[in-house]
Amino acid sequence: MTSTPDAPEHDGSDLAELRAEIDELKAIPHEELVNPLPHTLEEREPTPEPTDAIGSEDWNAPGEEPTHS
Repeated sequence: MTSTPDAPEHDGSDLAELRAEIDELKAIPHEELVNPLPHTLEEREPTPEPTDAIGSEDWNAPGEEPTHS
């Protein structure tokens, strides 16, 4: 690249700020860049709770015998 009196040779002094921004963006996981999760939604996300196994529920009231047709 040639320099002229109107456009002196670039010394690269402003590239440090750009490099810092690039490094900051590279630290963000790819999935977060492609499909970001809003922080408000993340805060409202429910905490998972353990559940009973399928078929282990007792649908009859306590002390009630199952009815046979």
